[in-house]
Amino acid sequence: MTTTGAQRLTSRRADEVIFRRGAVPVTTARFLAEVAALAVRLPDEGPVLNFCADRYLALVAFAAALSRGQVTLLSADRSAPRLADIARGHGARYALSDTDAVLPVPVIRPDASPGDAGPNPAIPEDAVAAISFTSGSTGEPQPHAKPWGALVSGARAAAQRFRVTGATSILGTVPAQHMYGFETTVMMPLHGGGAGHAGSVFYPSDIAEALALLPAPRLLVTTPLQMRALLGSQVALPAMAGVISATAPLAAELAGEAEVAWGAPVREIYGATEAGSIASRRTLDGEVWEPYPGMRFEIDSGGARVTVPGLPTPVPLSDRLEWVGEGRFRLQGRLADMVKLAGKRASLAGLTRILTGIDGVEDGVFVAPDDLDVNPRARLAAAVVAPRLDAEAVVAALRSKVEPAFLPRPVVMVPALPRDAVGKVSRAAIAALAWKR
Repeated sequence: MTTTGAQRLTSRRADEVIFRRGAVPVTTARFLAEVAALAVRLPDEGPVLNFCADRYLALVAFAAALSRGQVTLLSADRSAPRLADIARGHGARYALSDTDAVLPVPVIRPDASPGDAGPNPAIPEDAVAAISFTSGSTGEPQPHAKPWGALVSGARAAAQRFRVTGATSILGTVPAQHMYGFETTVMMPLHGGGAGHAGSVFYPSDIAEALALLPAPRLLVTTPLQMRALLGSQVALPAMAGVISATAPLAAELAGEAEVAWGAPVREIYGATEAGSIASRRTLDGEVWEPYPGMRFEIDSGGARVTVPGLPTPVPLSDRLEWVGEGRFRLQGRLADMVKLAGKRASLAGLTRILTGIDGVEDGVFVAPDDLDVNPRARLAAAVVAPRLDAEAVVAALRSKVEPAFLPRPVVMVPALPRDAVGKVSRAAIAALAWKR
């Protein structure tokens, strides 16, 4: 891709609050000074592995490396073996971390100790700023290069869509290294607006305490799994202007419960690691998605593709889409999600929604065996979290809701599903439970 221009590291004014460390505001000027102080400590060559747990330090680390012309490797899987694999496989020269993880590269600890001032460098739009990795929930994690121009345009489009202003406080429960979390809680404060929350939060009480420290209006960036945990805890949350959810489909019932409890609209983001965030909807308004400004979709019988500002080529999507008019679309299911048994077709995601809608089922998922298309005796399986039910009761509840061919055999009752940090289920782990591999 030829160079089309450059974008500054941040478009925020020097006196604007770009982040908050607890109750302490961090201005753009202080941020740039801290970036400059860290940049001079970095080695001359990257790429660099960023696995800072503190969101502000993750931002400073990313910005310092970018200002030195170095690519940052981003992985939501923060386990030491996975990070070591990425470091070796993608030639990382060093890592930036605020933890004591052991890696096969030198580790540098970023800090918040600024000098007198720092520049706001211009970064070429076509420069690869980061390489983000898919979750690996359905296979080996795949790398995807992220040009700086695409990251900037995505942050601005998201801020416009969710009406983020300079006064908005942004609290994320998703790791900064996950593409969804990176776009909304790292890039958006740089180029869209709002002030990010620095700390790492996970438990409902942590989220409530962190939100209470932030000034209104507050925006919560989270996942369906964490929303369910928050509502189940019945912890009181301060007033919020909105909630954003992604990484998994959000049930309308859960979105409705959240809107009643928190008094704020709940919106979902549609996207993928390859393309980033590309569309959104308010869950309770229905199943129709509205593309972000500047996104161009091509939808036909061969599949769907999206042209994202800043990316060199259209990105094929793993979902089947259909137009519904006025430039909006509806999801018909994942290309790899449809299964056929006894001459009938069904969506694994649709079956999972039916399963998790059963009274007493707290969590669950349908999976298909690898030989479903060639073995006439193969059947679907389900892993279910339902402390008050047994497998027979689950099947009995499903019997009136799904075709007999799609009833799961076996049903594996588990205390919890094997989910990653953003709530995605490992298909391999479920398959191992279901078929005793």
